Amino acid sequence: MTAPAQQRAALYRTIWRWHFYAGLFVIPLIVVLACTGAVYLFKPQIDAWEERAFTGMPDRGSVSPEIQIDAALSAFRGSTVHYYRLPAREGDAALVHLALPHNIGMRDVFVSPQGLVMGSLGSETRIAQIAHDVHGQLLLGRRGSWLAELAASWAIVLIVSGLYLWWPRGRGLAGVVWPRLSGGGRTALRDLHAVTGFWVSGLALVLLLTGLPWADVWGSAFRAVRVELGWVKGQQAWTVGGKAPPPVAGDDHAGHDHAAMLAAANAGASAGSMAMPMLHAHHGGPQGPTLSEVVAEAKAQHLPFPVVVVPPGAPQAFGAPPREDWTVRSDTQDRPRAVTLRIDARTGKVTARETFADKHPIDRAVGYGVAWHEGALFGLANQLIGLATAMMLVTLAVSGFVMWRKRRNDGELGAPPLPAVPVRIGGVVAILAALALLLPMLAISMAGMAIVERLVLRRIPPLARWLGIRA
Repeated sequence: MTAPAQQRAALYRTIWRWHFYAGLFVIPLIVVLACTGAVYLFKPQIDAWEERAFTGMPDRGSVSPEIQIDAALSAFRGSTVHYYRLPAREGDAALVHLALPHNIGMRDVFVSPQGLVMGSLGSETRIAQIAHDVHGQLLLGRRGSWLAELAASWAIVLIVSGLYLWWPRGRGLAGVVWPRLSGGGRTALRDLHAVTGFWVSGLALVLLLTGLPWADVWGSAFRAVRVELGWVKGQQAWTVGGKAPPPVAGDDHAGHDHAAMLAAANAGASAGSMAMPMLHAHHGGPQGPTLSEVVAEAKAQHLPFPVVVVPPGAPQAFGAPPREDWTVRSDTQDRPRAVTLRIDARTGKVTARETFADKHPIDRAVGYGVAWHEGALFGLANQLIGLATAMMLVTLAVSGFVMWRKRRNDGELGAPPLPAVPVRIGGVVAILAALALLLPMLAISMAGMAIVERLVLRRIPPLARWLGIRA
């Protein structure tokens, strides 16, 4: 074998080893993230299925939204109202989102058009919410977010290295564009893995990159850069590490004494009644608009479902500070269609209409990515593409695991053998350095692994042999 050929073979084997070690760590988390992500893609359908018993009722004898809220609060005494969700259609139940007393959780209460409580669901135990929490934080809080971000970072390395291993190098289309399944055995398994990886690589990279703004370390660094460069306009419309981002400095409502306002509101609320008296029906005048009037305005706007009405002083979305006006908000997952209205609590006039076009270009770019990631950008087709991506990622994980088990000898990890000649990897190192610069968790983990390998693993010969590294 000529020297250039030896170098190519050594480089291939080195990248194969990196691909192997990255896959060994990423495979379990990729399966979890792909499966939970696939579930969350269908959140609208899942939510509708969970709420199927609260739809299609007669609308004769309908009562006001105030009476519906009073019914919900009577069923869960001591609770406070966070928002009122308009029914999707006439005859469907309204949803009253309550904070239960003593900080024991949130509750979605469904009230019929006639003011009867039909049932309730725990907000944190709904199917889509559980999938969301596992997908973003693995039910481990901030540490889970770090693990998910670490898996996403190494998954990018896995895809890039996998494309290098897949590269045709003069071969025909069989085994490159389609798998040679008729060959059976290891050839079919290898082709299934490689060809699936080729077809899913672009979609997987888009999913991974659009998920990074939510991650704790990457999302926090991204926000810090945006703040430093002045690329922030209004409240950020996504969480970071499962938590709401800090309020934007200079927000026109950030300086109000909301604690005093809420204390005054709560002081007037009797046991079993609303914690925010401004929701009660009244006759206009100096007290401002009623909830019924705000709901009527919300219906007239024909906003995309779900549409929620947030009373003055109630918590806002994504950690924004409470406001002294009414908020009417479309919570559609299709972010470019989302609209928020501000209604003056004294005059009932619409004082602001905030749309996707009003956001900073960076927020709009992230918003498109978030909508794609959640399968909401262009309806069912987006959901099906996301589902296919998740299924192919699971196929990659399972086929990679099976290949490893088949080639692994007893008593060793089964890493590809070290190259026979020293390899020059300057270009590869440059690519890894660029990725590490853009992915903080990748950089941290690479540095940690290098230190552990040099100071610990290489000094324990049996462990080094099992791992396939030089002692």
